[in-house]
Amino acid sequence: MSGSATVLYDAPGPKARRRYQAIAVVFAAVLIAAVAFVIVTLAGNEQLTAEKWKPFVEVNTWTTYLLPGLWGTLKAAALSIVFALVLGAVLGIGRLSEHRAVRWISGGVVEIFRAIPVLILMIFAYYLFAQYAVFPSQQLAFAAVVTGLTLYNGSVIAEILRSGINSLPSGQLEAANSLGLRKSQTMRIILLPQAITAMLPALISQMVIALKDSALGYAIGYIEVVRSGIQSASYHGNYLPALVVVAVVMIVINFGLSVLATTVERRVREGRRKEPTVTPTRPDPLPV
Repeated sequence: MSGSATVLYDAPGPKARRRYQAIAVVFAAVLIAAVAFVIVTLAGNEQLTAEKWKPFVEVNTWTTYLLPGLWGTLKAAALSIVFALVLGAVLGIGRLSEHRAVRWISGGVVEIFRAIPVLILMIFAYYLFAQYAVFPSQQLAFAAVVTGLTLYNGSVIAEILRSGINSLPSGQLEAANSLGLRKSQTMRIILLPQAITAMLPALISQMVIALKDSALGYAIGYIEVVRSGIQSASYHGNYLPALVVVAVVMIVINFGLSVLATTVERRVREGRRKEPTVTPTRPDPLPV
């Protein structure tokens, strides 16, 4: 191996570098050609004209379609993530229980709801609630969306919580046992606060997933931002601009949540580095 080679592979030679550069140039040319073809095709179908984008500079389009849909998306995502945190805490702690039956039941629930697609959970909840009239008809779709998101994200959060607790040093559990703390006290006072602090970035990332998955409520008639965008497009006849605007709105929201996750993670790390260390001091000598 040459001096510039890494541990895993040899550094490419001059011929290999020229080949990689040629492949990159060809790929870039194909990508540019594909984008140009799409733009020309859309322009030929009059999808890029100013008339198609004009409705989105009018207040009526936003107040009638997009803002109510955006409120539906945020409402379903926020409520489901709150319920998912509670469900995830119960299932995550249950998977760490000393009782075998509790561990098996919690593990079975987690594995089942992690394996079922969110859309199927929403459809199942929708027809179940409709069959037994659990919720009023006007709240049926909302309840089904929140239920599906809660069950799926709660099972994922349970695994995040369990792995976060298991990643803590075992010495803390041993110290708690030596102090005579009960299992519940150890979990509540020592393990959970540290695990939640370490899990904050992952929890916020799960909020992004819940926000995106709320768009699946479109299949059961729930009014969220994608469905409202489609309704606006069917009225104005501008499907492409409507989908682009909806995509931009979702990108902005998800980017904000991603920035929040990064900021929280950075502050948590800085807070750990700034924790004061207590240095032992020598006691004063006793008077003779």
